[in-house]
Amino acid sequence: MAKDDSQERFEKGWFGMADWVKVAGSLTAISAGSRTTVWGVNAASAIYRYTNYDANPWINIPGALSDIGAAADGTVWGVNGGNQIFRYAGDQGASNPWPSISGSLVRIDAGSRTNVWGVDSASAIYRYTNYDANPWIKVPGALSDIGAGADGTVWGVNGGNQVFRYTGDQDSSNPWKNVSGSLKRIAVGSRTNVWGVDPAGSIYRYTNNDASGVNPWIKIPGTATDIAAGADGTVWHINSGAEIYRYTGDQPS
Repeated sequence: MAKDDSQERFEKGWFGMADWVKVAGSLTAISAGSRTTVWGVNAASAIYRYTNYDANPWINIPGALSDIGAAADGTVWGVNGGNQIFRYAGDQGASNPWPSISGSLVRIDAGSRTNVWGVDSASAIYRYTNYDANPWIKVPGALSDIGAGADGTVWGVNGGNQVFRYTGDQDSSNPWKNVSGSLKRIAVGSRTNVWGVDPAGSIYRYTNNDASGVNPWIKIPGTATDIAAGADGTVWHINSGAEIYRYTGDQPS
């Protein structure tokens, strides 16, 4: 009996050899809000924005950052090597494309204009208040990396590579639910588009099922040092050689 297309995709594409297309360039950190909102920084802290054209994929944006977070609504935040925080205003015609926001963070991510999170050098967790005069509220817990989605979803990993999902908006008594697995980097596009990289560089995708006894992660072929997930299902990663890849495994071959 012939297999239908969906079954073949399930066997060959979804749980088989995932596809990654290489995109020219060199980046050390990457973030994707959507298919058309992808940003990254390179080893020299130069900032790049995806042009949506693979033949000439990146345009250099003035400034210098060490980490960057891009949201589906176009919001972009970043931090530099001195842990200073910046929000992108270049699409608003500002003379200064990166106004400084008070605070000190080493990692940052933006799911939307109103869902911005970061962690500082002591692993303390901060959430943006949407009020620049007093921009950050400290959230209990300790993380080394954090990912924020467009729908308000937030995940994080700590220095021991433990994985957590934020539930503080549902249960203030235990704001971070531990999810089984071991990850060093995490990226969140939405509740159903969560990806991570383990300490060995292996790539994992969340199965949307963390019930007891079920492995919540499926391993995706490839190796990475950082990963990016958008609200629309977009996924990018970079490897230890600073090479850039876009995920195409969920697209018909």
